[in-house]
Amino acid sequence: MFRLISGCAGRNGFGSASTAEQVTQGIDGTNFTAIVTGGASGIGFETSRVLALRGVHVIIAARNMKAANEAKEKILTHNKTARLDVLELDLCSLKSITSFAHNFIALNLPLNILINNAGIMFCPFQLSQDGIEVQFATNHIGHFLLTNLLLDKMKNTAEASGIQGRIVNLSSIAHRYTYKKGIRFQKINDKNGYNDKRAYGQSKLANILHANELARRLQEEGLNITVNSVHPGLIMTPLFRYSAVLMKILKLFSFFMWKNVPQGAATTCYAVLHPRLNGVTGKYFADCNEMKPSSYARNESLARELWDFSNKLINSASTP
Repeated sequence: MFRLISGCAGRNGFGSASTAEQVTQGIDGTNFTAIVTGGASGIGFETSRVLALRGVHVIIAARNMKAANEAKEKILTHNKTARLDVLELDLCSLKSITSFAHNFIALNLPLNILINNAGIMFCPFQLSQDGIEVQFATNHIGHFLLTNLLLDKMKNTAEASGIQGRIVNLSSIAHRYTYKKGIRFQKINDKNGYNDKRAYGQSKLANILHANELARRLQEEGLNITVNSVHPGLIMTPLFRYSAVLMKILKLFSFFMWKNVPQGAATTCYAVLHPRLNGVTGKYFADCNEMKPSSYARNESLARELWDFSNKLINSASTP
């Protein structure tokens, strides 16, 4: 808590006050191609901007194409040599996710970095067009499917280039505030007992469990790809659109705990670019330092159960 309030650096020299530009200073990313989901606004936009600043070829994946193209032009205004592409992606739609993966693969580009950043927060109960509770569908299932569809591309890129691939899931400290037993496997789509805050926490717990299980599987295969999860911090972004008034009141009384957007993007950029994390996988980071997540997030059996459940849910939703 002291480091969060004071901005004091952790063991690696970075802390809550560090910005994305600071933690990537001097790093050359010209050999990398990255996909950033939700890259048109908030933390995703800053992540895209800083990666492009370091020479990375960035694919901005976004549902709102107008906003995505405006984000691209904004980055190019200040960085005329930035390598940027825009592709449509609605993480609430399995069909859109599949289409995005096919469209990206058709570009015949390498894929070194996948940042599962996009999400929604604290929304009223609703089902996605595939019949899945929308926070779980968007924050976890969408990224789970996207990662699986792009994994062969990442494997091939890592093998051909000799460059380590990196996958990062944006989670949250909110993963600690979830339902009893962590994940409501039997009641994912049940309106009864739904709580918008716990449903969000459940989806953020799923992000960590997904990262941990994928890291374990890739290690077993001996593949040169790491998978980690991060907590960006408390930042006022469009993510709070369902609870803007509540969050503004909360921020008034806890202003010392909040970050700005450049600080919020720092841990993500650190996790995908910094050479200090070569070979580091299956970890959880906050303020650019490794942290211990909740006991649920460290539960390997729960991670395996979620993996199987997610595959079954996707298969059942995809079946007419």
